[in-house]
Amino acid sequence: MKIDLQDNHTFRQLFTLPFRRFFGALVIMLITMPAIQCQEPRIDFENYDPPSSLVVPEHPVKRAKFPFIDVHNHQYNMVSSMDQLVKDMDQLNLQVMVNLSGGSGSSLKRMAEQAKVKFPGRFIIFANLNYSGIGSKEWTASAVQQLEEDVRNGANGLKIFKDLGFSVKDKEGNRVTVDDPRLDPIWDKCAELKIPVLIHTADPRQFWQPIDERNERLLELHTHPGRRRSDDQPAPWLTLINEQHRMFKKHPGTIFIAAHFGWYANDLQHLDSLLTEMPNVLVEFGAVIAEIGRQPRSANAFFTKYQDRILFGKDSWVPAEYTTYFRVLETTDEYFPYHKKYHAFWRMYGLGLSDEILKKIYYKNAIRIIPQIDPKKFTD
Repeated sequence: MKIDLQDNHTFRQLFTLPFRRFFGALVIMLITMPAIQCQEPRIDFENYDPPSSLVVPEHPVKRAKFPFIDVHNHQYNMVSSMDQLVKDMDQLNLQVMVNLSGGSGSSLKRMAEQAKVKFPGRFIIFANLNYSGIGSKEWTASAVQQLEEDVRNGANGLKIFKDLGFSVKDKEGNRVTVDDPRLDPIWDKCAELKIPVLIHTADPRQFWQPIDERNERLLELHTHPGRRRSDDQPAPWLTLINEQHRMFKKHPGTIFIAAHFGWYANDLQHLDSLLTEMPNVLVEFGAVIAEIGRQPRSANAFFTKYQDRILFGKDSWVPAEYTTYFRVLETTDEYFPYHKKYHAFWRMYGLGLSDEILKKIYYKNAIRIIPQIDPKKFTD
């Protein structure tokens, strides 16, 4: 049959309602087919990590400009791994490692002796407290006596882990607060022995906040759910921090090093006020360099003002990660990533600190407050 499209009657016959429906569906399918074929799987925030298209000068730093002292490290099996440790340290220009996990008693003595024999001057050991039996009449005197013995056996400082305030309980089952008066003689003994106390209290404040789209540590809490805290597990964040600060003020003759910038690396104005109020306190930036690197102007001003009270600390021993710290401190690079996205999804900037300030942070400040570090191992 010959179809004359000029014939309106024939044209209307062709486009009956069923045909129009079929034709419309066909058109929609043809239009959307490319989109259906090209549809990509949904990418979640954890896996979304595109390389930056920003073109700026880059100056990765694999070795520190000056020899440095890492005041925040943990080596539980230091005796067996010492040879490899020193090789890795030499690559980084890490002259002295402070092992905060020295324990106490015979194990500390053995660790200090081995370090002195094999690699003299390369390792500093901090002792740790044993809280077993706290609350009994003899516990405090025994703890002080053990600390004195540990210092005689080679300890050059005391490290307090976050279990104080978190999980340490006395013989009655009560939480032992950071400023518990039963610990006062220990802090006084540290002042007498002229050894510093490096103390970790609490965790990032966001660990106490709701796990939702407004929590800056959301990814970390998803990947590490055991880090979640609450006001009753074990106590409100500010309660723990205030306990620490009361203890600092109660013992002005003791030198305290607040680990992780006291968890105020994201609020340098407040940290400024705290350091002004507590002149016996220094800070180290282990695990919070990402906070410092995202505020280069404010951080540079803070480091300039408190150049005599900031120490280099890393915390976890992953040699390849030190380059992030060197780059933030030494360069003026722009918009570079942190090495753990779940810690920091943002980009960072270098502070470009002067050589004078770098030397203080890398080694001079630590030499001033930690006994038995040989200054001859460092260049001026």
